[in-house]
Amino acid sequence: MIAAQSAHAALGSTPMTPPADASVTSRLVQPAGGAAQSVMRSASGAASSTASSASSYTVRETTLGNGTVVREYLGTDGVVFGIAWHGPQMPDLSVLLGSYFPQYVASVKAVRAARGNTRGPVSVAQSGLVVRSGGHMGAFSGVAWLPSALPAGVSGSDIQ
Repeated sequence: MIAAQSAHAALGSTPMTPPADASVTSRLVQPAGGAAQSVMRSASGAASSTASSASSYTVRETTLGNGTVVREYLGTDGVVFGIAWHGPQMPDLSVLLGSYFPQYVASVKAVRAARGNTRGPVSVAQSGLVVRSGGHMGAFSGVAWLPSALPAGVSGSDIQ
C-alpha cells in the first residue's frame, strides 16, 4: 500500500512548505478587470520572475511527487482561504483543513448517517466552512474554502 504524501498547509493558516520533489507555480490574480501574472517558483521557493503590482489573491499550485496537485488560494495577508486538490492519491485532509478538520469530520458523519452510511462524494456547506470531496482510487478531487475569508469579488466557484 502506498502512503499518501503529506501536504503541509492548513485552511485559515499559512501555505504549505512543498516537499523536495514538488514543483510550485504561483499566479497573482488581479482585481476585477485586471490580468493575471504568473510567477514560477522552484520547490526551494526561488522565483524566476517577480510580480510588480498588488493582487486580490494568489493561487499557488503545488504538484507533489505522487502526481497529486494542491492549489492554495491566499489572501493578501498570506493566509489560505481556499484549497483545491486533484490527483491519484487523496491528500491528508487533517493537514489541509487544519483546525477545521474536526468540524468537517462531524459534518461528514451527520451527512452519512442521514443517508444511511453510504460512501460517495461528500459535501459540507456551513456558514464557516465549505468542503466538497469525491473520487475513486486513482482519481480524487475536492475543494474547501472559508466563506467569511473570501476576498471581495471572489466566490466559492473560483476555488477550483
